[in-house]
Amino acid sequence: MSAPDFVHLRLHSEFSIADGTVRIDDAVATAVADAMPALALTDLGNAFGLVKFYKAARAAGVKPLFGCDVFVTHDAERDQPWRLLLLVQSRAGYLKLTEWLSRAYRGNQHRGRAELRRDWMAAGTEGLIALSGARDGEVGQALLQGNRAGAERAARDWAALFPDRYYLEMQRAGRADDDALVAATVALAAATDLPVVATHPVQFLRPDDFRAHEARVCIAEGHILADPRRPKRFTPDQYFKSRAEMRAAFADLPEALANSVAIAQRCSLAIALGKNYLPDFPTPPGITLDEHLRAEAGAGLERRLAVLYPDPVERAARRPEYAARLEFETRTIVQMGFPGYFLIVADFINWAKDNGVPVGPGRGSGAGSLVAYSLGITDLDPIRYALLFERFLNPERVSMPDFDIDFCQNGRDRVIDYVKQKYGADSVSQIATFGTMAAKAAVRDVGRVLDLPYPFVDGIAKLIPFQPGKLITLKDARTMEPLLAEREKNEEEVKELLELAEALEGLTRNVGMHAGGVLIAPGKLTDFCPLYAQQNSDAIVSQFDKDDIEAVGLVKFDFLGLTTLTILDWTLRYVRRLDPASDLHLETLPLDDRAAYEVFRKADT
Repeated sequence: MSAPDFVHLRLHSEFSIADGTVRIDDAVATAVADAMPALALTDLGNAFGLVKFYKAARAAGVKPLFGCDVFVTHDAERDQPWRLLLLVQSRAGYLKLTEWLSRAYRGNQHRGRAELRRDWMAAGTEGLIALSGARDGEVGQALLQGNRAGAERAARDWAALFPDRYYLEMQRAGRADDDALVAATVALAAATDLPVVATHPVQFLRPDDFRAHEARVCIAEGHILADPRRPKRFTPDQYFKSRAEMRAAFADLPEALANSVAIAQRCSLAIALGKNYLPDFPTPPGITLDEHLRAEAGAGLERRLAVLYPDPVERAARRPEYAARLEFETRTIVQMGFPGYFLIVADFINWAKDNGVPVGPGRGSGAGSLVAYSLGITDLDPIRYALLFERFLNPERVSMPDFDIDFCQNGRDRVIDYVKQKYGADSVSQIATFGTMAAKAAVRDVGRVLDLPYPFVDGIAKLIPFQPGKLITLKDARTMEPLLAEREKNEEEVKELLELAEALEGLTRNVGMHAGGVLIAPGKLTDFCPLYAQQNSDAIVSQFDKDDIEAVGLVKFDFLGLTTLTILDWTLRYVRRLDPASDLHLETLPLDDRAAYEVFRKADT
C-alpha cells in the first residue's frame, strides 16, 4: 500500500442538520475504499455524531479524528461571523472544545447560531489545532477583499492563540475565485512563516448527490430550489473526493496535501466506552455505599412489613422469607456495583413523595425488586405477586439497571429541580433526540422546495401506506401501493419528487428532547459530553442521544411525566374536600376490589 498522501479534515455529516447529507457509515466506508488511513468529522457547531463516528471508524480500521467547524463572533459585523476549523489533538483539547460548544449554546447564540468568542481562547487552547477556515475565516475574508495587511494581522493573531498549531487552509472546491485565493494564501504563508494545508469541504458523498443536498439546504432555510435569488453557498464539487482527485487538484502544492496527513498524525483522541460513571451519593461519615444500601433497605423492609402484616405474629412468621430475598438482592446489587444507583433513585422518589409530587407504583421489570420496594422506589410487593428480581438485574447479563419512574405531569419539573440542587446544575441535563425525515415528511418537504402544488404533493404523500409501529420506507411504499409505482413510472414530476425524497429519507432533520431521560453526572457534564440548547431556552440537553450517552458511561434516569397521576391526585383532593376525615391512599387500595371491577365490566366509567 502506498504511503498516505491526503486525509479529509473537513466533513459535514447529516448531523450538521442544515447543510450535510453524508451518512456516517457511508463516509467511513468511502474512506476505507480509498485506503484513507484517517478521517475527520467536523460538523457545523456541534458534536452530535461524535460517538457514532468514533465507533464506526474504529470498527473499520480508520483513525477517527474529531473536530468542529465553529462560528466565531465578529463583534463589528454580528451577522457575518467568522469560521474556524478546530481539530482535537488530545483529551485536554476535547474537554476544551466541549466546554466552548456548551458555553456557546448556553450564552452566545445569535440568530440560532451558537458562536465561540475569541477571548475565550485567550485562556488557553492546548490540545486543539486550528485551521483558518479557508474563504469563510477571518483571514480568508480579508484576502477576498484585497486587504493583505488585515489578513496578515489576523493570521498572526490567530497563530499567537494557537502556537505551532495554526494552519492557513486552502481549498479548490469549484468556485471561480478559488485559485486566486489559494495564490494569495500561499503568499501570506510565505510572509508570516505559517504552514498551509489543503482541505476539501465535504457536504455530500457522490457528485450526483448535489441536487439532493441543495434540496436539504432549501428545506432547512425555507427556500425554493429553482429560486434564482436564493443564496447558493455550495458547489457540485463538494463531494467526498478521493486521494487521487485531491492529488490532481493540488499537484502544484504537495506540501499542503502532506500537511493534512501530518495533522492527522498529531491528533489522537481515545474515548472510553462501556464504563459507567455514577454520581457520588452522600453517605453518613464512615459508612460505605454498600453498608448504607443494606441499612436503608433493611429499615425500609421493616416499615413495609408493618403495613403488609399488622399482626406481629404473622409478621414474624413471614419475615424470614422477605429477609432472605432482601439479602440475595442486596448481595447481587453490591456485586454488580450498583448500590449508588438504587440510593440515588430512592432519594429523589422519596423527596417527591414527601413534597406532594405523586409517583407511580412502579412498572416494568424493576417492580420485581424487593430492595426497590423496601427503599420506596416501587410500591408493589414482589413476593406477593411472585415477581422475579433476575428479570431486572442478572450478573450473567451485566447492564445498567433502569427504572421507568412515573411522576405527576405537573410535578415532574420540581423533582428535576431538586436533583439539580442536590448534584449541581452543571451535573444535570436532559437528553437530545434526533428527528429524522420519514417517507411522508420527506415527500412533503421536497414537494415544497420543488414548488409543486400542495394538492398534488398531498396526493402522493397519502399514497404512502401507514402501519402503526412500523417504519414504511419509500421502497416499501412502491411495493405496497402499486399506484405509487405506476405514477412514478408515468409522471416526470412524481419521479423527480420521489427520487429526491428517497435521497433525503432517514436523514437527521432536527434536534429535540428525550421525553423522560435525565442525566446526572459525577461532576461537570461537559467532562463527558457537550451540551445543547435552543436559542432563548433554559432547557439544556446533552449533544449525544441516549444510546451514545450510555456508550460513554453516563447513566440515564427516566423521569416520565404521566397525566394519569395528575388526574388521580386531583381525585384524591376532591375526595378529601368532600370528606375531610378520609385517609384514602392509592398505595393501600386493594387490587382485587370486586365492586371496582364491576364498574369497569359494565363500562360505566
